[in-house]
Amino acid sequence: MRGLIVDYVGVLDGTEDDQRRWRNLLAAAKRDGVATAILSNDPGGPAADPIRQWQTRELVDAVVLSGEIGAEKPSEEAFQAAADAIGLPMRDCVLVDDSILNVRAAVESGLVGVYYQQFDRAVVEIVGLFGIEGEF
Repeated sequence: MRGLIVDYVGVLDGTEDDQRRWRNLLAAAKRDGVATAILSNDPGGPAADPIRQWQTRELVDAVVLSGEIGAEKPSEEAFQAAADAIGLPMRDCVLVDDSILNVRAAVESGLVGVYYQQFDRAVVEIVGLFGIEGEF
């Protein structure tokens, strides 16, 4: 696996502590050469600036908003757009999402899916898939 694609609402927009832990995990992933992206069904526009800040602050390599690409999760087109944004084939990417429907669709599209319920559970899967070391 070489790409980590993460949902925003329900995953990255959690408590301050969870956001800090996500920032640390994403930074470690990037140091290890993992390409990172946010894929959100957000409509875009000025209200999406908090999501875009993750890219502006170089916490992720790309932010892909469904309202701006014309495709929403769980469509394969949305997953393809996120993979394209980080320059990887879908088969080299992991999607982390709090919607089991999106995770299932991602897996059916060729990605590895991680169903997000809480950070402590998801981080175990993510570090295992990418071989990332550290405390998060």
